[in-house]
Amino acid sequence: MGTLIIAWLISAVSLLIVGHIIPGFEVLNFGSALIAAVVIGLINATVGLFLKIITFPISILTFGIFLLIINALMLMFASSLLSGFTVTGFWAAFFGAIVLAVVNMLFRSLVGGRE
Repeated sequence: MGTLIIAWLISAVSLLIVGHIIPGFEVLNFGSALIAAVVIGLINATVGLFLKIITFPISILTFGIFLLIINALMLMFASSLLSGFTVTGFWAAFFGAIVLAVVNMLFRSLVGGRE
């Protein structure tokens, strides 16, 4: 349970950081980031998983770059569902997905090293 809460907090803080770095990627406040982290996680676990399975051959051919497109589309979908989380276009979502993955990875490696 504690690991899940830490992962949730890391995702929320990562969203806030991306919102400060990427133009067009906006997170209103920490509460909105917490909600967006849950919604993005649910989308990744359901729709995202399905899309990644059916587009696996394309992902192989593009050396995984197509996964960034899927992640960008999922961020745009989450943005359409939430009021405190806004992604204004595909490129904001695309670069946001890249930065989000990097920031998440950095935070998780820092936290993972302490356990």
